[in-house]
Amino acid sequence: MALDQGDGVWKSGKGRGRKTPKGRQLDAEALEEVRSLLGDTPRRRDLLIEYLHLIQDRYGCLSAPHLRALAEEMRTGMAEIWEVATFYAHFDPLREDDPVPPDLTIRVCDSLSCELAGSEALLAALEGGHDPARIRVLRAPCMGRCDTAPVLEIGHRHVDYATPEKVDAVIASGDFHPEIPDYETFEAYRAEGGYGRLTELRTNGDWEKVQDVVAQSGLRGLGGAGFPAGKKWGFVRGNPGPRYLAVNGDEGEPGTFKDRWVLERTPHLFLEGMLIAAWAVEAERCFIYMRDEYPAVLHILHTEIAALETAGIVTPGYVELRRGAGAYICGEESAMIESIEGNRGYPRLRPPYVASVGIFDRPTLVHNVETLYWITRVVREGPEILNSVEKNGRIGLRRYSVSGRVAEPGVYLLPAGSTITDVIEAAGGMIEGHTFKAYQPGGPSSGLLPASLDDVPLDFDTLQPHGSFIGSAAVVVLSDHDSAKSAALNMLRFFESESCGQCTPCRVGCEKAVKLMQADKWDGELLEDLCTAMADASICGLGQAAPNPIRLAMKHFPQEVGATDGAPPTDGYDTEQALERREMN
Repeated sequence: MALDQGDGVWKSGKGRGRKTPKGRQLDAEALEEVRSLLGDTPRRRDLLIEYLHLIQDRYGCLSAPHLRALAEEMRTGMAEIWEVATFYAHFDPLREDDPVPPDLTIRVCDSLSCELAGSEALLAALEGGHDPARIRVLRAPCMGRCDTAPVLEIGHRHVDYATPEKVDAVIASGDFHPEIPDYETFEAYRAEGGYGRLTELRTNGDWEKVQDVVAQSGLRGLGGAGFPAGKKWGFVRGNPGPRYLAVNGDEGEPGTFKDRWVLERTPHLFLEGMLIAAWAVEAERCFIYMRDEYPAVLHILHTEIAALETAGIVTPGYVELRRGAGAYICGEESAMIESIEGNRGYPRLRPPYVASVGIFDRPTLVHNVETLYWITRVVREGPEILNSVEKNGRIGLRRYSVSGRVAEPGVYLLPAGSTITDVIEAAGGMIEGHTFKAYQPGGPSSGLLPASLDDVPLDFDTLQPHGSFIGSAAVVVLSDHDSAKSAALNMLRFFESESCGQCTPCRVGCEKAVKLMQADKWDGELLEDLCTAMADASICGLGQAAPNPIRLAMKHFPQEVGATDGAPPTDGYDTEQALERREMN
């Protein structure tokens, strides 16, 4: 007889007792549906987010019966499942009485580039033009398509240069799958000699010599922190195995889309670089953490990793592709590792650093997508491909993601010593009728600089004296048609939305900053006190860098913000330390 059929089986004191244990009861139908979705995959705890994606994709939400069934399959508590599901923006966890979301969701990007291109008017038109019971319209952070702003996503299909008419056409078509661009496949890459260098290194290569070549090139981490790429290998290799490699593909800094640009064209230059780095540190497994906003890239990587397995270049399961779920904070390397392990993306306190205590507490090498692209080219073509390029005293090449008020937004490969004038010129100049006013050199974390600072090389270490930094080179150009105050508020609203909430200075500080910045005149002294608390006490780079837009707006655009009590200092916190701890993207 089943336990719940007896009289008072779960008796815990006086009275008749309970026929069932406390908590949500297991639904047999939901259990069968979850088991069908999971198939014969291992019920590993670190795959929890992947399994939540399976349920969300199939049913459009995470119902309480399905979450209870997943907890049963994973042999873990319902509270633990719920804690993870509620952290990520792309999941819809429901209690029993919660309404089921509509079948179709439209996510409208509200980042700075899209706001400049009219996303607020687009959002209003869509909210007023569709039945909310049938179509849900949501705000969403940057989708990494700033060159085609304004952008939105219907299901998993992006609409570039979006208009209500384009949205209606997509809805009428019923095709909500991502559009896969033409790219260099495994066969095409192999025909041009691809993976030949990897094969040579695996046969008789010396990892220390390869590390020296990478160091000679001057390559630094291109996710934002700029740490010398080659040095990481020695740090990780110096720790006892097993070791892992993690690729940070969570390119979430608004204005950044260079990694997507690379992966949608030449994914194998990245993949070979990943395998060279994995060989160098003797990694037992590689994890690619890719943001959920890049469905086409996820499709490409699934396809091409399978091709590598078929060709025998990697063994099945050696490369694990992990799908993010809409959390900017997971661009911070330790938060990414927490997410890979199936947890909330909370940054870890350091030390220890991930080179010694990373995924599953094992030494882990973390690289950005574009960094690995350049590793392939440096190892193949020699360090001269980077160190022979010099401009304004800076060495190397950089990819700049350029958007905003330029004629031809896009990704531009330029010498690392290029100035904003060079970048705007490469992007076709300013839009007709617009005069250059200000620019964001490296995403919202870098704040806003005035057009008068047009002779500063946009590279590592050159912007710090001005209270900014290059980060992932996410350049957004503003004109005389734009408000610096509104741009700064857009940046802080992003940080308010994306703060993980783990530490009070960031969680509360971003919220209070947004409220103070909506005043007609900013209280400079109060905002500076708030900035100092956030920069000094936040756990990771999000809270440490969030004051930048505020401080730089008060310094360079006081007439717009009406800040009282004088301008703040330009370097109110240790930028280098913040970037080293953060390593966004």
